[in-house]
Amino acid sequence: MATQNGKVRVAILGASGYTGAELVRILVRHPQVELVLLTADRRAGQSVGEVFPHLGGLGLPDMLSLDQVEWGGLDIGAAFCALPHGTSQAVVAGLLHSVGDSLVDELIAEAPEGLINAAPGGVKVFDLSADFRLKDAEVYREWYGVPHRAAALLPRAVYGLTEFARGPLADADLVACPGCYPTAALLALLPLLQDAVILPYDIIVDAKSGVSGAGRAEKEANLFAEVSEAIHAYGVARHRHAPEIEQSLSVAASEPVTISFTPHLVPMNRGILATTYVRLADGASAGDLRRSLLDCYRGEPFVRVLDEGRVPATRMVRGSNHCVVNVFEDRAPGRAIVLSAIDNLVKGASGQAVQNFNVAFGFAETLGLDGLALFP
Repeated sequence: MATQNGKVRVAILGASGYTGAELVRILVRHPQVELVLLTADRRAGQSVGEVFPHLGGLGLPDMLSLDQVEWGGLDIGAAFCALPHGTSQAVVAGLLHSVGDSLVDELIAEAPEGLINAAPGGVKVFDLSADFRLKDAEVYREWYGVPHRAAALLPRAVYGLTEFARGPLADADLVACPGCYPTAALLALLPLLQDAVILPYDIIVDAKSGVSGAGRAEKEANLFAEVSEAIHAYGVARHRHAPEIEQSLSVAASEPVTISFTPHLVPMNRGILATTYVRLADGASAGDLRRSLLDCYRGEPFVRVLDEGRVPATRMVRGSNHCVVNVFEDRAPGRAIVLSAIDNLVKGASGQAVQNFNVAFGFAETLGLDGLALFP
């Protein structure tokens, strides 16, 4: 699990996408990590510098396909899975091969040869896909259109919204890292529902993301001429992050919560701004909401409640693992507006995954993540 100098031996599976590149960028400077394996089926055989010139010259291993990896003897301590949804299930089942469920055993048989021997001493898996975020396999089937083939692993997965999961993370061997939109929305809403200063209904989340949120695959809709000088909504009333957001909100409210959620694509590379409209609980004010956020995030290294009246913006967090949030009184009586901003690739994906890694391994939570936002 560790090298002679005490570093955790780490694999990044799916290293050629945007979240994979961010994982490499962060982990290559992490003082407790040794990157020993990078996989990328479409880029197999290429060096990191060929795929990402800004990461060249770092002495990292070349990228391999999953089937090319000689898993025996790798002895990895942690695996970050940045694979498409559906693809992670066999890989995660293979890495966590002690499950013993018959359906999972069948799935393991489809995993790359030798994978189950990759971590004879145990491995911690940090999955950045959607495969283990939803606790109900039927909800997964409804929203992703296919059965969940590793449903027996779902109770084992810790939902890794770090600020609200530190206890379970300490003993976790499977961490489902939240989606980018859910991270932005939940950091704004969970304290308010837990403190019962907003009502658990009539919640509207209007969120806008940079183009990198759509992934690195070649898609006509992501071409410069298609996205430049325009903004458009997508996944209207059917975006797959809606049930993920509702799952955590329902736990916080101790009752089912349904939201209205509409994501938008804006012509910038990275960042998410979530504008959330809420109904105040009886007797509550926008000031009470602000105090709730201040109480919850006091001392948090990565979540900051801005000075009163300051509006969160993506430029405040670009390239960092930070979230900025604030509350405003709505001109409509009995309502308030909560705004939150994150970098979708860092706090919304790879940075939060590393934050979870730090907690799970008992490292300082900010290790490797203390970089400030880029400006301009």
